[in-house]
Amino acid sequence: MAFSAEIGIDLGTASILLYVRGRGIVLNEPAVVAVEQKMKRLLAVGSAARNMLGRTPENIVALRPLREGVIADFDLAEVMLKHCLATALKKRYILRPRVVVCIPAGTTSVEQKAVLEAVARTGARETFLIEEPRAAALGAQLDIFELSGSMVVDIGGGTSDIAVISMGEVVEGTSVRTGGDKFDEAVARFVKQEYNLLIGERTAEGLKMAVGSVQPRGRNQETAVRGRDLITGLPRLVKVTTEQLVSAFEEPLEDILEGIKLVLQKTPPELAGDIMDKGVVLSGGGALLDGFAHYLSREIGIPFYLAEEPLQCVIKGTAAVLENIARFKGTLPSSRNLGVAF
Repeated sequence: MAFSAEIGIDLGTASILLYVRGRGIVLNEPAVVAVEQKMKRLLAVGSAARNMLGRTPENIVALRPLREGVIADFDLAEVMLKHCLATALKKRYILRPRVVVCIPAGTTSVEQKAVLEAVARTGARETFLIEEPRAAALGAQLDIFELSGSMVVDIGGGTSDIAVISMGEVVEGTSVRTGGDKFDEAVARFVKQEYNLLIGERTAEGLKMAVGSVQPRGRNQETAVRGRDLITGLPRLVKVTTEQLVSAFEEPLEDILEGIKLVLQKTPPELAGDIMDKGVVLSGGGALLDGFAHYLSREIGIPFYLAEEPLQCVIKGTAAVLENIARFKGTLPSSRNLGVAF
């Protein structure tokens, strides 16, 4: 029997990743829970639940417990966390685990306490929170402790977290409630307006990944998409091109662009000069959309580049915090200093 587990959690809107110290990343699942409503019975979590999105009868619902980076359904979030922890921790431990959880930049104390309480109810003995951009910067192997400015933009499913970091702390930062989900919604809205065709969440995401781009002279592809005709009510197939989706993405792109500009406008001049020299790191699944780095570089006038393994930057940063918890714990909100029982 082992003494205690130390766990890092990237609790995202779209996916949940778990890191266990000494074992690495042990779980990477969609953040979706499927329940049977009448009996309040859990049916599936993760990939199995995601496959049910848009395909279930009325008495079964597949839901995301988190929306726009915050817990939308406390009970489902707790169920998902308990399931994931039980799956990841194969053996028994003498002490309850210590946990580090990533949260969007700019979350309120109420939102932080909700996360801490959800984790505490899974059996954690102590929980720490770290802002996603700081974790992403660590995961991208930036030296955030140097006397110099580094900037990271983490584009997740529900939020885009933007921060300038120096000497290990966030100097300026914000969280924009726009991420990959908003791009999916933009795709579905475009198809509905252009073709009177209703498509589901998963179809919209697949279409975005297949032919989506944020720049008109990027990829130039076409794909067929199936949905329900809003006039006849019958299934129908249409073709959608990259060029069409470029225009559909204008609104969510503008939200992220404004967030980046806001942070840069508030950044001290010396740190802004450092960022001009170093460029800005892009992480998160949303950053994989074709042409994103090139688009931001052109609009802002600063080099943007995609981190290695952008989907895993946040969880890798969480792992770095666990490995050096004594160095970080004084700067992290925790179950102790926010008065959450554990």
